[in-house]
Amino acid sequence: MNVLLLSTSDINGGAARAAYRLHRGLKRINASTQMMVQIKSSDDDAVIAPRPNLRRDFAKARPALNALPLKLYPHHGSGTFSTQWLPDYISPKVRQITPDIVNIHWACDGFLQIETLAKLNCPLVWTLHDMWAFTGGCHYSQECDRYTASCGSCPQLGSNRNFDLSRWILKRKAKAWKNLNLSIVTPSHWLAECARSSSLFHALPVHVIPYGIDLERYRSADRKFARHILKLPQDKQLILFTAIGATSDRRKGLHLLQAALQYLEQIGCAQQIELLIVGASQPDTHVDLKLRMHYLGTLSDDISLSLAYAAADIFVAPSTQDNLPNTVIEALACGTPCVAFNIGGMPDLIDHQQNGYLAQPFQTEDLAHGITWVLSNEKRHQCLADAARQKAEREFALEKQATRYVDLFKQILNSSFQALP
Repeated sequence: MNVLLLSTSDINGGAARAAYRLHRGLKRINASTQMMVQIKSSDDDAVIAPRPNLRRDFAKARPALNALPLKLYPHHGSGTFSTQWLPDYISPKVRQITPDIVNIHWACDGFLQIETLAKLNCPLVWTLHDMWAFTGGCHYSQECDRYTASCGSCPQLGSNRNFDLSRWILKRKAKAWKNLNLSIVTPSHWLAECARSSSLFHALPVHVIPYGIDLERYRSADRKFARHILKLPQDKQLILFTAIGATSDRRKGLHLLQAALQYLEQIGCAQQIELLIVGASQPDTHVDLKLRMHYLGTLSDDISLSLAYAAADIFVAPSTQDNLPNTVIEALACGTPCVAFNIGGMPDLIDHQQNGYLAQPFQTEDLAHGITWVLSNEKRHQCLADAARQKAEREFALEKQATRYVDLFKQILNSSFQALP
């Protein structure tokens, strides 16, 4: 069985990292796998990208070109919105590789045109890393549920017209994907329910397979050593917050963390607390969180990331909407208790008061209470840390994820073979 993964990138970004980890996991259990990307950052020979020529230069320009239709909506929000209108080079390449099955991952930024899926001529498994596949262009719908019908009047576009860009994109998807041999995989139960309620995927099989992680790379380490390496204070309680664009993407919830930390300061519980931020450098405009902050910038390698998790006493993920964040899995694997709102895929990861704390959605005082509950008792903190690592070993081992995918691929291929006349 030959498997081809499609992903915009192999490393850059959480979804790309998850796809590449699966690729490595499949190789680890001796499955035949290749990965096709728009931008390649690894030195993996099994990752295919445009050669260094005009096509590769054009690949770098595709995200900006793909976003051109948004110019018609000057009031669109800051969230990611993908149109996927650019023609691509993927289907001829796939025909050359002749895979038995294609596993699509995050394939936006102009990488995969909507109409290309019908040209691949083989069974498709689509691993959803967000909501884009079944919406009219947004990656997270926030409070909007129009994807369950027909989109239009899109709040993220700032549109009040029923037939707008979002409805046009959803209609393109419905027309292009009508007769596909397509199965859906979601990493979280929340995203599975969203897919099942959508107008596009309600009739398709939806499988839940959590992300996998290399538990040898992400593991508990001596906190004092980690802090020494990263030049962090030894005598403080350190909260870690990490996200790409951590200080600019409102969905990641820094404003809610800010309110929670300000509440801790008001009630006198913040004297020993400092904050680590990974995924952003110190901004030009000061963010007042009432406590000292350490900006570690963008850490893309596993060793640096695992050191950051090990250095922290607690990891906080205050997102307003999220699938199954790699960051929380990584923190759990490093034995770092986690605090988040009880939204999205967080309940799949955090067992309330077992390996962390699930706060009531968007109640910042409860988020603050969760932080103090984790930090206030050293013996309890150690129990939470042990349970975090055990959860990762039990549910998020890379080999377990890869084996579940291979079993699904075999099931789909057997069904396809039996359906042949």
